[in-house]
Amino acid sequence: MLKNIKDYIFIFAGGFVYAVALKYFVLPSKVILTGTEGIAAALSYYFSDYRIFILLYSIFQLVLLIFAFFQVSRKFAMRSLLTVGTVILFLTVLPEFHFAQPEPQNERIILVLFGGLLAGVAKALAFRSQGSTGDEDILGAYFAMKYLKPVGVISVFAAGGSSAFGLFMDFLKNGNFEEVINTLMYTCIYIFASSEMLNSLYRKFQITMFTVITREHQRIGESIKKVFEHRTFTVQPAIGGHSTEAFSMVRTLVTKEELPKLINAIEEGDPDCFYYHHNIEGTSKKYYISPIG
Repeated sequence: MLKNIKDYIFIFAGGFVYAVALKYFVLPSKVILTGTEGIAAALSYYFSDYRIFILLYSIFQLVLLIFAFFQVSRKFAMRSLLTVGTVILFLTVLPEFHFAQPEPQNERIILVLFGGLLAGVAKALAFRSQGSTGDEDILGAYFAMKYLKPVGVISVFAAGGSSAFGLFMDFLKNGNFEEVINTLMYTCIYIFASSEMLNSLYRKFQITMFTVITREHQRIGESIKKVFEHRTFTVQPAIGGHSTEAFSMVRTLVTKEELPKLINAIEEGDPDCFYYHHNIEGTSKKYYISPIG
């Protein structure tokens, strides 16, 4: 019960933060968002009408939420719906403020960077509550489970089509090639800032190799099975280089999300053990990660 309350607090907090990032930092800086958000933003820039963004954003998210319902999970889709609804609500009711001047010669870079950081935080809050802020995050969840890649990676690919469309609309409106390139540079900065922040805070699909050097490999194995029934491990004999004593090396693969819980269990199982861990890439698709939601 307490966990559900905490999740819903994070859901609404994520929606609020994302709305703040969009309304006060990202949209005023005129960068091209990723995915269908980028198409909605580009058309709102072209017609100079903020309401177009809200309308198209709502329509696009509804389609993607239906996809999430059938292809990711019902729980993920419903929690994403709550987050998206919160974003739309606050995009509509938040008052107008101007925190910085959006022109390139003034403070546009501040808007872009801070907006990207806020967007990444909002996405991470939603994901950690088993939902999302919609759009490319829904596709990110789908492809992350399918290919075991961090959810932020998909935003880079989703940015391709939307950026091309947005830059084309920018050129049609202004006819200034230099300004289009300027927008492209700021858009790349925004995408990098938001995706890196997301991957730093939400680490469900980042995998690490955890190695324990111990004399009590049976206790270590029991500790692993106790906290993660779905995780297996390997045991190898080893000999200390200086002491020539016999040890065992216990290895297992866990996600970074699971890592803190595993470390606590290992330290309880054998306080005298030595352990280390490092990131790995290229894990087989047969490796199991629990679905989002």
